[in-house]
Amino acid sequence: MPIFERDQIALHYEEQGEGFPVLLIAPGGMKSAIRFWESTPWNPIEQLKGEFRVIAMDQRNAGSSTAPVTSSDGWHSYIDDQLALMDHLRCERFHVAGMCIGGPYCLGLIERAPERVASATLFQTIGRDDNQEAFYAMFDSWAEELQAAGRADADALRTFRENMYGGAKVLFNVDENFVAECRTPLLVFMGDDLYHPASTSRMIADKAPNAKFVESWKEGEKRAVAQSAFAEFLRSHSACADD
Repeated sequence: MPIFERDQIALHYEEQGEGFPVLLIAPGGMKSAIRFWESTPWNPIEQLKGEFRVIAMDQRNAGSSTAPVTSSDGWHSYIDDQLALMDHLRCERFHVAGMCIGGPYCLGLIERAPERVASATLFQTIGRDDNQEAFYAMFDSWAEELQAAGRADADALRTFRENMYGGAKVLFNVDENFVAECRTPLLVFMGDDLYHPASTSRMIADKAPNAKFVESWKEGEKRAVAQSAFAEFLRSHSACADD
């Protein structure tokens, strides 16, 4: 099991295939881990590993990854981890694809290092739409497990929760002005439930100048079409990235 260590942080990751790198950020909220790809409409690891260098990871304190918890933690902490892992693997440029909580992470990576992200695919991104209490409850469920294991104290977790899900930004870590100015090619697969509101996906698709939007993609023939569109999107922007 590959583990990348930096400071007191240990990040579990898996790597398969060869070609242009694709960083996958799994669904699962605060428990975002590689194993959750197995229960999505299709598993991008299996789809892409024959054509791309696929890098999947457990986020800190999820799956087999661990890290200290402090009151200064927030979205930036995860972006630090993701970029450090790509540095470790010597991936200067890469695609990123994220589902659920992976949506804000993708955009956070673009905001931090736009020259490194060739494209981003957002599968049913989370977003704020009269659902803040649901995100607080999701965080609390994850935090209770850490506390029970003696890995975090209540004061640090309370501030961390606010850093993640407080405020008023629709996407939590980047604002709508950034989305409107984002030149990175985006492929947006629409969400349609409490945590992944359609309004957030539509906002990104409407505002981002280089966004493609897929409304229906989870079942039957539409799933097959969406899979093909995803792979072709990556291929087309890999060619651009290599120029």
